[in-house]
Amino acid sequence: MRAKVIVLAGPSGAGKSHLAERLGLPALRLDDFYKDGGDPTLPRHPHRELVDWDHPDSWLPEDALATLEQLCRDGVAKVPVYDIAHDGRCGWQTLELDGARHVIAEGIFAPDIVAGCQERGLLAAAFCVRQHPLVTFWRRLVRDLREHRKPPLVLIRRGVALLRAQRSVVERAVAAGCVALTPDECYLRVRELPS
Repeated sequence: MRAKVIVLAGPSGAGKSHLAERLGLPALRLDDFYKDGGDPTLPRHPHRELVDWDHPDSWLPEDALATLEQLCRDGVAKVPVYDIAHDGRCGWQTLELDGARHVIAEGIFAPDIVAGCQERGLLAAAFCVRQHPLVTFWRRLVRDLREHRKPPLVLIRRGVALLRAQRSVVERAVAAGCVALTPDECYLRVRELPS
């Protein structure tokens, strides 16, 4: 294998994408592997018709793992581009390692690929990026409003629900094999990995 995977899990808004950019490594956004909004297999919130985008059945983990395996083996892979505002894929792009020995796999569903990466011999490390829940809530809300991801009232309601669930998100990631760290702690740990 040309490279190994560094998994960055954590609550939405905790700083996973920002940390991936800061590290300067190629990054696969696992959010790009969401199912399209019209997919009949998408999970729904109980008592409502809304899609539950925070449910693990709302994305395609096997597609993500296959892409990571190809990327680590060949150094290049074609990856989907997902538009959250339109609930669907809007194209494809090519992700290249350009000689990097590590690739970041980041997203809220990252814990779901830790075991698969380990089984395939791809895993270098797995971290759960965490911050104080109110910091995460505010960062997520500002980002989602700026990017017009959903109507403001939906974003606020979702944000409050995610605020309440943050502890369980971190606990789930740790149970899957991730080490919970702040973004700065995680940055230092990644920099210490052998290249």
